[in-house]
Amino acid sequence: MMKKRIFTRIFAGLFGGIAMSYIITIIVSAAIGDGVFYPCVPSLVERFHGELTAVIVQTILSAFLGAGFAAASLIWEKDEWSLLKQTGVYFAIITVIMMTVAYICEWMEHSVRGVLTYFGIFFAIFVVVWVAQYLSLKIRISKIKQKLGKNV
Repeated sequence: MMKKRIFTRIFAGLFGGIAMSYIITIIVSAAIGDGVFYPCVPSLVERFHGELTAVIVQTILSAFLGAGFAAASLIWEKDEWSLLKQTGVYFAIITVIMMTVAYICEWMEHSVRGVLTYFGIFFAIFVVVWVAQYLSLKIRISKIKQKLGKNV
């Protein structure tokens, strides 16, 4: 049963990663505003000597990214772990995956400054999402406790 859940989550993550990558390229292309669709960064096209190969590489790596995030999310189900341990392990895993894919796909400048800037943005987004989810769960738990208190 656990293997089926892991497989299902990873499989969904593959397609989720591809979908997110595609949506981001649409948003970036619209933001540029010149009427051209940019499926990947120009430096990736140069690196792989053509747009088709660059898009294929980015799609495969985006699928890997989505699958990695999905698989890592199983950490949140390790009830015997503290929230700190869950957060630390999850963050370490997704950081390695994200930074590797971002570097290969040229989503960041290939310099110490570029890597640190990308990491800083990634970390800030992680913190915002983590805090939002934490607060959301606290509110849901509080509502459940209130309902339980009324039923006693």
